[in-house]
Amino acid sequence: MSRFLLVLPPLTGHVNPAVGIAAELAARGHQVAWTGTESVLRPLLGPDARVFGTGTRAFRAQGGHGLAALRSLWEGFIVPYARFTAKPLDAVVREFRPDVLLVDQHTPAGALAAHRHGLPWASFAPGAMELGRPYRALPQVEAWTDGLLRGLWERAGLPAAEYLDPRFSPALVLATTGPALTGAAEPPAHHALVGPVLRTRPADPGFPWERLAPGRRRVLVTMGTLAGDLGADFLARSVRALELCGPDVQPVFAAPRALLPELPSRAVAVDRAPVLELMRRGALGAVLCHGGMNTVGEALAHGLPLVAAPIRHDQPFVAAQVAAAGAGLRVPFARVTPEHLAEALRTALDSTALRERAVRVGRELLSGGGAVAAADRLEALAARPSGAAPGGTRPPGGP
Repeated sequence: MSRFLLVLPPLTGHVNPAVGIAAELAARGHQVAWTGTESVLRPLLGPDARVFGTGTRAFRAQGGHGLAALRSLWEGFIVPYARFTAKPLDAVVREFRPDVLLVDQHTPAGALAAHRHGLPWASFAPGAMELGRPYRALPQVEAWTDGLLRGLWERAGLPAAEYLDPRFSPALVLATTGPALTGAAEPPAHHALVGPVLRTRPADPGFPWERLAPGRRRVLVTMGTLAGDLGADFLARSVRALELCGPDVQPVFAAPRALLPELPSRAVAVDRAPVLELMRRGALGAVLCHGGMNTVGEALAHGLPLVAAPIRHDQPFVAAQVAAAGAGLRVPFARVTPEHLAEALRTALDSTALRERAVRVGRELLSGGGAVAAADRLEALAARPSGAAPGGTRPPGGP
């Protein structure tokens, strides 16, 4: 039996796929603990999870697009969160005494703590942006990011000669994606593309299943948490687009009701939808989303074509890969008209080619093995003799 410590940021889309991996490890008899912002982790993990809190503080809201969004992410969240959690993480490692740390790429302080304590660690990549290196053509951007990470390394008091990018463990990088969505050639041997982690979630007794009218094709609309000020405007355009699709199309909106305009009587709107249950029951014909890796992976795993309107961060990259794989369409979040969006949604619902490609890509993603494959790789890392894990050099595939 081994002890695994999961270091995750207070971001739902990063925590949810890790839950399935943690459950698989626990089912095999291992001890699993989490560390991070407990006020966010606890509601997602439930009362029985072992959580070591690192404290709570407000961080700057993420905003902008393109390079502005990247700057916002790093300067407004990743770097200050790493500084804020550095000392608490050291204390957590000393108390829990893990054999292996699983460290999200957005929580570099976890990798620094592992390095300081001489512990093996694996990187967790619930998105595809870091794996795909979308800024390779902008070396000044990669140099800027590298400078921020080196600053964290120096702040942690680690020897400069031992520096390695804390986003990329030289021993193991677990990514909840697959080759079809990374745009990359054969990954390095220590990169495990395990595909989506599909886990059973508690049933939602409040969802109005009775309103899913038979004989209608349904589109799930879910735009995540990064839509910001334009969220209501995009949802209004989505409502109009789905009206244009015709009365045989029933929209299911997963969005705060305050952001939605007046809806047609056939529409269903809930704050949170039981997405996987809707997919498993075959209740959906297509998905309109923001291009987040979790939603994309879950939809494709169920053979559902996508219309992706990416907002920021890795979403444009993922949406572009979905379109390149022929499993969906990409539309501009800020500028798509209701008419253009309706055309894309009708294509997603009607195109046999899109659906066949969605099924094929979904099968490729599922072949990665999900939580089982991830747990296998983590167990193998824990079983390595002391000192056997590689380290101290920049891994292949890193910036």
